Amino acid sequence: MPNGKVKWYDVDKGFGFLSQESGPDVYVHADALPAGTTALKPGARVEFGIAQGRKGDQALQVRLLEKPASVARNQSQARRKRPEEMVPIVEDLIRLLDGMGEAYRHGRHPDNKAAAPVAQLLRVLADELEL
Repeated sequence: MPNGKVKWYDVDKGFGFLSQESGPDVYVHADALPAGTTALKPGARVEFGIAQGRKGDQALQVRLLEKPASVARNQSQARRKRPEEMVPIVEDLIRLLDGMGEAYRHGRHPDNKAAAPVAQLLRVLADELEL
């Protein structure tokens, strides 16, 4: 099986590309990820099968060989935002989530235009909290 690294992966779109150690980049769809894996981080080493798809090589049965070192976790405490910088971020997020809660209270899902930025902001905040 070929080895390579994750070049990029878009969770929202459900696909990305893997760089082979020798050969062209390979398309990877979310269906090829291991059970319980929803995303691939750039730089993660992977092993995968290859099948010929309609538009070229496509990865099958991706297996993570090792997870890349998290840049955020390796940074010193000095790289964290100061608490006073976090206050407006958290308060803005609370306001956005309250607005989304109203949609749910009225029996509907928030539209994707409103939900996507909230999801992205939640990911950024989660990374900051994990430092």
